[in-house]
Amino acid sequence: MIKYILKRIGLMIVSMFIIMTMLFVLIRLLPNPVVAVQGGMDAALREMRDAWGYNDPLMVQYGVFLKKVFTEFDWGFCTTMGTFLQPVTEYLISKLPPTIYVNVFSVIFSIPLGVIFGILAAVFKNKWQDQVINVFIIIFISVPSFVYAFLLQYIVGFKLGWCPLVFASGTDYFSWPMFHSAIMPILALSFGTIAGNMRLVRAELSETLTTDYMLLARTKGLTRGQAISRHALRNSMVPLMPSFLADVLYVIAGSLIIEQIFAIPGIGKTYLQSINQRDYSVFMAISMFYVAIGLVAGIIFDLSYGFIDPRIRMGGGKTNELS
Repeated sequence: MIKYILKRIGLMIVSMFIIMTMLFVLIRLLPNPVVAVQGGMDAALREMRDAWGYNDPLMVQYGVFLKKVFTEFDWGFCTTMGTFLQPVTEYLISKLPPTIYVNVFSVIFSIPLGVIFGILAAVFKNKWQDQVINVFIIIFISVPSFVYAFLLQYIVGFKLGWCPLVFASGTDYFSWPMFHSAIMPILALSFGTIAGNMRLVRAELSETLTTDYMLLARTKGLTRGQAISRHALRNSMVPLMPSFLADVLYVIAGSLIIEQIFAIPGIGKTYLQSINQRDYSVFMAISMFYVAIGLVAGIIFDLSYGFIDPRIRMGGGKTNELS
């Protein structure tokens, strides 16, 4: 197990290094001239660029970049975003709270509802309850989240006036006005996750309910509800836990489109702005942020199977092998 973990971590580091190298080369090949800055700060910008080796050959620039990233965790400086010459790390940390705020509530809302309706669909399989839930699953999975965002803005926000059209400004995240403004983006982010969880829970629980040990549990005198709660649910949740872990892990990733639509000043919206405003250091840092989340998520998903079910052993020639 330890050998497998170390191997996966090593592959993750190599993958990150390759992706970071490709991104750095492609970004530094883009036009990035020194432009006149308001307030006569262009001299300071030139000095900062010299410190980062912008006037040196590409490999020298990359060496300076790697040294600053791995020794100081310094991803560069802002030019067109944030405060002029503000460290990128400091700027991005200030953008994390709105993203985490909306996504945490989305997870809290979507996972329980997805599990509850998935259980209902499995218990009442092929009945009218299951058919209704399947219709919602198809709709929620097929329609992109930004479509729900526009519909919510138009109907709930504009026509009915129940919620603000955009996310509230400020840092008082425990106030009602802040939560009130976050309701629509939370719903827009949740619909797809709810549908995905409903489909997974329904599939796994339906399969578990037809196994031999469930029939044995019923013959021993357990009611259908007791057999489901004591045996079926616990066993069917094992392959579903990595999916739930994914939902929790991605609370810091944000949503590019939803944050843009509702004017949420989070990581996703900042990512799009960095492209439009050509702030390459911010773009580079957020790109690697997303890459790191994806690679770490892959390791956590694989390892979670072994921790959830001790019968699953990682490595040994196969990724998952029953011992």
